[in-house]
Amino acid sequence: MAARSVATVFGGSGFIGRYVVQRLAARGHIVRVAVRDPEAAQFLKTAGTVGQIVPLAAPITDEAAVTRAVEGADLVVNLVGILAEQRAGDFQRVHAEGAGRVARLSAATGVRRLVHISAIGADPGAASRYAASKGAGEKAVLAAFPTATILRPSIVFGPDDNFFNQFAFMARVLPFMPVIAGATKLQPVYVGDVADAVLAALDRADAAGKVFELGGPRVLSMREVAAYILQETGREKRLIAMPMALLRLNAFFLERLPGKLLTRDQLKLLEHDNVVAPGAAGLAALGVVPTPIELEVPAYLRRFRPGGGVREILA
Repeated sequence: MAARSVATVFGGSGFIGRYVVQRLAARGHIVRVAVRDPEAAQFLKTAGTVGQIVPLAAPITDEAAVTRAVEGADLVVNLVGILAEQRAGDFQRVHAEGAGRVARLSAATGVRRLVHISAIGADPGAASRYAASKGAGEKAVLAAFPTATILRPSIVFGPDDNFFNQFAFMARVLPFMPVIAGATKLQPVYVGDVADAVLAALDRADAAGKVFELGGPRVLSMREVAAYILQETGREKRLIAMPMALLRLNAFFLERLPGKLLTRDQLKLLEHDNVVAPGAAGLAALGVVPTPIELEVPAYLRRFRPGGGVREILA
């Protein structure tokens, strides 16, 4: 019997990662879930047969651990990313140096295909440290593994997202709905579509060495997002535009608290639209049909409606 293909997924227990792991397992791959805390990834084992899904302790900042995780693998996916730094320099260590390390060691150990998840707006010259480190990471990946595929999603939504859920929580507990950078445009993309794009990029020879920007079928301003969330949560509250100067002042203090609810670097990101660039290859080029927010978001925001949405369920 021929040995089954091995796929290593860095960050496989995260929001996008679990969808990628499930799809790889369904295809019959042995899946190594390379994470900082393998105990927290044990829940993924039920997505495969006995011994098919193997959580490994492999932070991408650890050279030896990354080497062990990619040795003997045919496919590698790097999904590791952070939204805020716990220590100064974390963006550089994770998004740039870590991404380059995964690519370099994957090439050295004979990995056939590598998919790297970046972000729309990645640019080494960006004012945001997040976007700059993502851009540096892309350069490091392609320098070490020229046939790698780079995927840049916009805001990713799904049942466990930190976007629609976070704003829906604010709609429930605040006396008004805050609007942050109301004119900034987003193109939310469904987490299942991003996972399908990863699998397509692993399969398709014509995806090698290319960059794809992933967005959903609808472009929304931040103000439209806030209004949509009020609609879906059944909350009648005023939309109040938050002055950027006030937000920066608040972020100065909030980024020093555990959890980092808002940072000044995130505000820099919100000064720019987060949409697929004109002419950029996207989901369609990978054979993936984008999912509208209307098909997924209402179901998981129902719990934020008055009464937890119970009346709608029983109706």
